[in-house]
Amino acid sequence: MLNSTIFLAIIACILWSTAFVGIKIGLQHTTPFQFAGIRFFTSGLLILPFIPNLKEKLVVARQNIRKILLVGFIQSFLQYAFFYKGVDMVPGSLGAMLIGSGPIFIAIVAHFFMPGDRLNKRKIISILVGLTGIIIISLGRKQMGAVGPLVGLGIVILIINNFLTGFGNLLVAKDKKQIPPLILSSFSMIFGGALLFILGVTTEGYQSGPFPLEYWLSLGWLSFLSAAAISIWYTLLKRPGVKLSTLNMWKFIIPVLGAVLSWLILPNEHPTLIAVAGMVLVGLSLVILNINVRKRGL
Repeated sequence: MLNSTIFLAIIACILWSTAFVGIKIGLQHTTPFQFAGIRFFTSGLLILPFIPNLKEKLVVARQNIRKILLVGFIQSFLQYAFFYKGVDMVPGSLGAMLIGSGPIFIAIVAHFFMPGDRLNKRKIISILVGLTGIIIISLGRKQMGAVGPLVGLGIVILIINNFLTGFGNLLVAKDKKQIPPLILSSFSMIFGGALLFILGVTTEGYQSGPFPLEYWLSLGWLSFLSAAAISIWYTLLKRPGVKLSTLNMWKFIIPVLGAVLSWLILPNEHPTLIAVAGMVLVGLSLVILNINVRKRGL
């Protein structure tokens, strides 16, 4: 059971759901891109000691360097540049729910680029339900403390991030055998993290600290969870028979737990009726997709 796709997907999603609180804490003391860059560069380094036969795997990495750099550019650099900038503009619970709607967008990407992973009537209905949830969350953002002209831009940025996540997953899913998942996750995060740090220094200025203990604790936890969750996810995406849209359905765990953690831990974050209604619709859309998968025996 510990090696089953469902169990590992749930573990990865639980880890990711804790990221929103850690990011909001860390961003109180530094800038988004520099924080993200240090996080993912460190995550990539954390994976290296756990790669068996590293010297042999480095040969494979050199042979597939262009693919690794492309994954790093889209999945680590572009996606998380949008992610951090968007999360910095909206409350943690709102960010958790918007990011949690990602499987809806990934289903769209899979339809056009993954053979055998097409949209059907049930999937389209689930997407419309999910998008309705996003609209409700967006319209009700003033009740969630999300006021100001940058909040609307933050919502758009996080939706773009969802599409980038889909394309990044697509690149990994299409590479079933060539690149070992630990090599791909490690080197892509090191490369993407370095680009994010450079972007941060050039656009935000260098933040030298000193930083409080809560900054280092959030950075340490975020680095660990990225190393663990992304390595698990890349491994699952490369498994034969695993479909992109099906696997990503388990991410419905992220907005629920992420929002609850934000409400429990972060100051000035609290549940509202409109927030819960939007979250329920986003979760319902993913449940509809999951029912479709079970009916087809996938």
